[in-house]
Amino acid sequence: MRNEDFLSRKLKERETQDALRRLRLPEGKVDLCSNDYLGVVRNGLLEHEELMTDAHGSGGSRLLAGNNPLVEETERSIAAFHAARAALVYNSGYDANVGLLSSVPQRGDVILYDSLSHASIRDGIRLSLAQAYGFAHNDLQELEKRLRTARDAGGGGKTVFVVTESVFSMDGDMAPLREMAELCRQFDAQLIVDEAHATGVVGPKGEGLVQELGLVDECFARVHTFGKAVGCHGAAVLGSTLLRDYLINFSRSFIYTTALPPSSVRAIARAYALLPRLDEERERLRLLIDMFRQTPIGWERLDSSTPIQVVIVPGNTAVKALAHRLQGAGLDVRPILSPTVEKGKERLRIVLHAFNTEEEIEKLTRPLA
Repeated sequence: MRNEDFLSRKLKERETQDALRRLRLPEGKVDLCSNDYLGVVRNGLLEHEELMTDAHGSGGSRLLAGNNPLVEETERSIAAFHAARAALVYNSGYDANVGLLSSVPQRGDVILYDSLSHASIRDGIRLSLAQAYGFAHNDLQELEKRLRTARDAGGGGKTVFVVTESVFSMDGDMAPLREMAELCRQFDAQLIVDEAHATGVVGPKGEGLVQELGLVDECFARVHTFGKAVGCHGAAVLGSTLLRDYLINFSRSFIYTTALPPSSVRAIARAYALLPRLDEERERLRLLIDMFRQTPIGWERLDSSTPIQVVIVPGNTAVKALAHRLQGAGLDVRPILSPTVEKGKERLRIVLHAFNTEEEIEKLTRPLA
């Protein structure tokens, strides 16, 4: 057998930092960790006979044997729901961000991204030929400074992209999109917004923060993923028909992968037909968020009006111990450790759902008091 000591060394480092990750199976505890915000998965809202009869393989990439009328019709429906000119379905949110950001910005271009952007955004940027600079989380002054520097650096034909999430996956807060859009107008930059954790939850019908704020025309591209509140799998990049055509030709994570099977596409289509009818679930979710926010606890709590509620418990050992205590009480709350988050900002990432109860929220807050 090959010598794998180098793997053991890296794993030992993680273990020494009390940051070693392990897979876990569901144990029947109260769900306070999944991204099934509206209960689409838990309540089986997408279960239908058609999904059982649809093919579970697509036969190839979209450019070969994997394209079909169902996926193109679904893309048109998604685009209409999100008030976009066009949509292109990807196999996951990770694939969508990597495919978009690695292919669109060119050598000589500049990407400015929020420092707390998701790993898929960071990986897509890393694969790009453009120069990239982070700005402090939601810091409009630093973003303006970066935009001014990029503009003053000159260079014919250079494009500047500003990339952010609308709802941040590890903090639960929202980007100041109105102000960011205004800065992009002022400095002629292109705004890209990842709406993964806003899809289905934010907006009157779950359209996302961009539409709720009336900023559709201010965005070069939006990414909506289906693995959170939508309750299935995949993602879509929204933008112009020109952007869609470009991605079909240059986005490697779209071109060089087997397409989603018809069964998955059918689930996406059914989910999007369902989203506008989940008003009661969205209202129920808001009530539970307010209840949790208004209950005093003994730890720092980040400011969030979304289902993602964050309790800061510094230190991997300390946050794991508190999570273990909650797990022992039958509550599935997971610790988020460094280096996933900044050292000293280790946290409980508590996710609330429309199917949680007031009694479960009370049971959660008692150990945190």
